[in-house]
Amino acid sequence: MKKPNIFLEEAILDDFKKDFGELEMPLSKKAFNLVVFFAGLIVLISTAQIFSLGIGKGDLYKNRAQDNISDITTLAASRGIFFDRYNKTLVTNMPSFRVVLDIPALFLKNKDEQKAEIGKVSDILGINFDDIEKSLLETDLEKQRLLIIARDLTIEEVAKIKVFDSNVFRVENDFKRQYPDGGIFSHILGYIGAVDKKDLKNDEKLLINDSIGKDGLEFYYDNYLRGQAGKIVKYKNSKNKIIEEKFVVDSTSGDNFYLTIDSDFQNYFFNRFKQGLSSIGRTRGAGVAINPQTGEVLALVSIPTFDNNHLSSGIFSDLDQPLFNRIVSGVYNPGSTIKPLVAVAALNERVVTPATTVFSKGYIEIPNPYFPDKPSRFLDWRPNGLVNVYSALAKSSNIYFYAAGGGYQDIGGLGVKRLKDYWQKFMLDQKTGIDLPGEKKGFLPDPVEKEKRTGTIWRLGDTYNVSIGQGDLMITPLELINYISSIANGGKIFQPFVVKKITDEKGDLIKENSPKIIADNTDLLNSIKEVKKGMIDGVEKSYGTSNLLSDLPVKVAAKTGSAQIEQNTKVNAFFVGFAPADQSFDTSKIAILILVEDAREGSLNTIPIAKDVLKWYYENRLK
Repeated sequence: MKKPNIFLEEAILDDFKKDFGELEMPLSKKAFNLVVFFAGLIVLISTAQIFSLGIGKGDLYKNRAQDNISDITTLAASRGIFFDRYNKTLVTNMPSFRVVLDIPALFLKNKDEQKAEIGKVSDILGINFDDIEKSLLETDLEKQRLLIIARDLTIEEVAKIKVFDSNVFRVENDFKRQYPDGGIFSHILGYIGAVDKKDLKNDEKLLINDSIGKDGLEFYYDNYLRGQAGKIVKYKNSKNKIIEEKFVVDSTSGDNFYLTIDSDFQNYFFNRFKQGLSSIGRTRGAGVAINPQTGEVLALVSIPTFDNNHLSSGIFSDLDQPLFNRIVSGVYNPGSTIKPLVAVAALNERVVTPATTVFSKGYIEIPNPYFPDKPSRFLDWRPNGLVNVYSALAKSSNIYFYAAGGGYQDIGGLGVKRLKDYWQKFMLDQKTGIDLPGEKKGFLPDPVEKEKRTGTIWRLGDTYNVSIGQGDLMITPLELINYISSIANGGKIFQPFVVKKITDEKGDLIKENSPKIIADNTDLLNSIKEVKKGMIDGVEKSYGTSNLLSDLPVKVAAKTGSAQIEQNTKVNAFFVGFAPADQSFDTSKIAILILVEDAREGSLNTIPIAKDVLKWYYENRLK
């Protein structure tokens, strides 16, 4: 019988295992899972990094590799153009020159050469040496290798840079934004400026060399306006000689904008308004005109203004705030211009009827619970006698609206809750959504809010005050003209807009804005009709506060208002109105607002301006 083969190594290993009491030690499932997990994690991280470098940042590193073997000249993209509603050009792109710094080429030099090159260019351009060095430190070299040092060079500066013959600094073609009418359109168009740290933080696609919109439409629609810069690449051989030159990217112009603004009307409105302020020794005010049938903004004026061709550092600290767009960003007591809305509410809630009368002897008195012998007195601006809703609107009687809003004698009054409901119906606490930056919204007080804010309860006197547009009620001029426009058109509130359409450089339509109703109060039409009559009486009746407009060749409905501010030491004056104010609600083509801050004679200071503006529009556009 054949004996089995015995291997010495196996015998020794078997004995070795026995000494440990085990023949075999298996790998645990937990350890195996950990190994698989970490192996998978490594594969996942590697794949993600490959994807990031090859696809996500592929263009970036491709461009960096390309940069290392070439010189790149950037072709500035021309920014989109603004046209008014009649296709008149409102801005142009003027050819200019800029100086750029090739950062890698600079760092190939030693420290002394670097300083000498920067110092020479800073002397030529009159730029602070430290500012250039600071810009260098803030530049993200992963995104760009060129830094724009200065724009809008003079011919003399261009010549000196070229004579300097630096391979670090070079002159490139550029565009300069030119606004032909300077400050007249500044609060509409805005201005452009260099990208800053805040811009880079908000948009990672921006580069430090970019110019972007900083205000107005330039800011609001910047992504459409900016265009795409082009590139010319000059490839070099190992001896640093150029062997090929070609376009890598063609520059693409920004999109063009066709506005609702009537530039001739804007020019007249602005200059007449400025002259009106000057005649009474005032420097601050605002005006706006809207088509109440569509929400199209026809003109927008805010004074003081600024020249968007040349921004001086002083305008940022000017106490008159020339950069402040009073129409969209200002918040004011509306004064008596709130009365048409109070009248609509009171009529609709049957607090009053068109025939209800109130007698105004110039003031009313209500009991004072703390000092019974000293009743609280609330004034009319003059004794107005017996008034109904029409004459109360025409004469702007405070007493009538104290009664309608807070109650008096046998009139119950709306009360602050119903007042606030109607303020909200007409969107006085909502942004309108206009396509301009910086819009604010109104503040509508109520008893709960007041007690929380001040620690005092809401009193009848508070209701009286807000019923005539005083007290804590605050709204923007844009909210005000929007609600007045709804009186003109029968109850519809449109979203105001400045841009009608956007096209690309070939003329193909990119975007179009159409009239958009954001609130519909046409269910209040019967009340609105009566209020419109009162506003017409304000112009046509001899006792109307807007009677100076009665000889205009077009029928106008209007309301004036004066709001006392700063402990009754100053008055802001308002005028609102619309035309033509015919019986039909679809004939009114313009609604205007005039605001004079710190007016000398209250609403009297607004009416001459309003009259001339309405007359110009009738004779040049409606007639």
